[in-house]
Amino acid sequence: MKIKHAVMIGLLGRQSDRFHTYTEARSLAERLEMLREIPGCQGIEVVYPAEFRDVEEGRRLILASGWPVSAVNLNVKGDPKWRNGSFTSSDPAIRADAVRELKFCMDLAADLGTDLVTCCPLMDGHNYSFQADYVQQWHWLVEGIREAARHRPDIRISLEYKRTEARNFCVLGDMGRALYLCNQVGLGNVGITFDLGHALIAHESPAAMAALAADAGKLFYVHFNDNGRDWDWDMIPGAVHVWDVLETLYYLQHFDWQGWFSYDVLTRSGDDVLGVQAATMRVMAAAEKLLAKIGHARIAEFIAQGAPHESLPSLWEALL
Repeated sequence: MKIKHAVMIGLLGRQSDRFHTYTEARSLAERLEMLREIPGCQGIEVVYPAEFRDVEEGRRLILASGWPVSAVNLNVKGDPKWRNGSFTSSDPAIRADAVRELKFCMDLAADLGTDLVTCCPLMDGHNYSFQADYVQQWHWLVEGIREAARHRPDIRISLEYKRTEARNFCVLGDMGRALYLCNQVGLGNVGITFDLGHALIAHESPAAMAALAADAGKLFYVHFNDNGRDWDWDMIPGAVHVWDVLETLYYLQHFDWQGWFSYDVLTRSGDDVLGVQAATMRVMAAAEKLLAKIGHARIAEFIAQGAPHESLPSLWEALL
């Protein structure tokens, strides 16, 4: 398994919740330079339109930085036009706009030297009973993604699922629906962004979901973070679910998965965004070393035996 590690550069800028602003705003040029202080960083995930309000300037700064781009992340939630949905809006002009922006991001990705566009359609879903025609919403989503994917077969579209936020019920809420969408679209360049934290809040087994996506050939991209299964807190990986991180890594190695890890991790204590991102890289490096220490063959034996009273003490002893 050959993994490259990317930072979502938006996380080096302003971060706020409903009550506080935790980190200060910084220009794209400042953030691109800050990345050089994060040991282990090998690339960047960039967001459209946030980094491209001036498209040519954003493109110029990113290319001039020399940082490889892991993915272009299309945001279809922040601008006011997406308030009532993007790919599943009842307004055909808004749906067409979402498809158009996805196509634009595919062209932008090619310009920036990556073959991947990722998108998490968080405004698509519903809040109340009898608010949405679920089947129609689903058909609009399938049709929109299929149309965009046909625009450039050389660029992959990676869809990120999430159970809730901003809608109470997101239309692409879990791995099952994400795989079903890939199946219905029926094109080889449509796959899945697996976010470990999103699997947790969907009450899924993260490793099982990553394994299913990899087995289907649809695991295109991976986000690591953590939470308490109650909300998407975007904590440092392993802060809560040590064994879920390790088991997910095990299955990615099992499938010899090749690609990028990107880290959707927030800073909510102080303003040390570099420290938080560096800590994330350190944790993931330590998790890989721990997995190597236990050994792939030994873990395979644990799985074959199916005896937690044998495996769990051995796993804990490996931490000593």
